[in-house]
Amino acid sequence: MSTPTIGVFALQGDVREHLAALTRLGARAIAVRRAAELEQCDGLIIPGGESTTMAKLARTFELFEPLQKRIGQGMPTFGTCAGMIMLADRVVDGTADQETLSGLDITVRRNAFGRQVDSFEGELDFQGLTEPVHAVFIRAPWVEQIGAAVDVLARAPGGEAVGRIVAVRQGALMATSFHPEVSEDDRIHRTFLDLVKQIAT
Repeated sequence: MSTPTIGVFALQGDVREHLAALTRLGARAIAVRRAAELEQCDGLIIPGGESTTMAKLARTFELFEPLQKRIGQGMPTFGTCAGMIMLADRVVDGTADQETLSGLDITVRRNAFGRQVDSFEGELDFQGLTEPVHAVFIRAPWVEQIGAAVDVLARAPGGEAVGRIVAVRQGALMATSFHPEVSEDDRIHRTFLDLVKQIAT
């Protein structure tokens, strides 16, 4: 696959930044708001935003079940921040009506790093990359538990949360607590594109 088509869930969240990163890397990047757009995708990114709002909008736009179906069928999917929550099988501190797409055998704690004012940045080691990644955490979740099939890609670099799991992969699914799209370092997006190409072959 020379030019994969990567969709970005576009009903809410950091859509533009992900589309820009994918375009810089040579992918065909499209905004996904309808099931017909999802059908064109070789892979999907679920961006940061507000996870409960995302789920409700996906229901409203009749996108929730199509997303669940494609993820269940093995479509490579990358969730960042709220996107990690959307892919998690289990959520701690969620709302009473919290609903996720599931797929990742992880337990995430919603807003684990605190409120917006507690947002922070730091350098962290990311599996498969030789140089540290500059990670931006904004009202971010962290992973409290992982299943046997889940690989840890990165842990929090410092502070009270040092050692907490902040990036994972399970088969075709990948997720980070932080926002790789807000920096000009496209290596994590490239890692996801490589995953899409690998699964397609």
